[in-house]
Amino acid sequence: MRFDERIALVTGASRGIGKATAIKLAAEGADVAVHYVKSAARAEAVCVQVRESGQRAIPVQADIANRASVNEMVAHVMAELGPIDLLVNNAGDVGNIDFNELTPDHWDRIVGINLTGPFNVIWAVKTGMIQRKFGRIVNVSSIAGLAPRPNQFAYAAAKAGVISLTKSACEPLAPHNIRINSVAPGAISTDMIREVAPEMLETLRSTTPLGRFGEPEEMANVIIFLLSEEASYMTGSTIVASGGRVLIP
Repeated sequence: MRFDERIALVTGASRGIGKATAIKLAAEGADVAVHYVKSAARAEAVCVQVRESGQRAIPVQADIANRASVNEMVAHVMAELGPIDLLVNNAGDVGNIDFNELTPDHWDRIVGINLTGPFNVIWAVKTGMIQRKFGRIVNVSSIAGLAPRPNQFAYAAAKAGVISLTKSACEPLAPHNIRINSVAPGAISTDMIREVAPEMLETLRSTTPLGRFGEPEEMANVIIFLLSEEASYMTGSTIVASGGRVLIP
């Protein structure tokens, strides 16, 4: 299996893309720390599925926008499972809001979760990865980071920042055998898409060249590839997985 004896931390793993990724990592031999923000029960349910694959799993709670909270989470994972080899920065929040209603507090919250959060987790794990000369990191961005999105001013800016963070980190991490890449999903069947107005859902579906929403498992497949040695010559890259859509009309 591709991840035998590896320890993975997946943020936002109690549902959606994170959940699908955690389960696939376990199927490939990894022990998994399942991060959640609010729903301990859902995180534990994912852990149960991981354990059914014969792997260890623990639920871990943290506010990823809070550096101290992240540091405590990473220390807990290391104490319970061991050094973190694989990191998937998946936790996020769209926070749709009209430009005229956007407030600095909204900006701080969305950027904190979607951009500062991944930075915090990378910084918490990178020292150990550097010491061990091994690390694989995947940041989940969005096609919102590649083109403007209605009502997603802060989210789009933060996700563009995630792509830049990925590019910027690849050179200093590469000499230590640490690869960092990102994936930019399109419209995926997760809880986040329920924030989209109903009248917009059909537009999203009909204007996607493949004619449907993506599934969390399809994004997890891309993430698993980037974490694996099948992507051994890839770092600083962003894979767009959007069913062919780049712009939302």
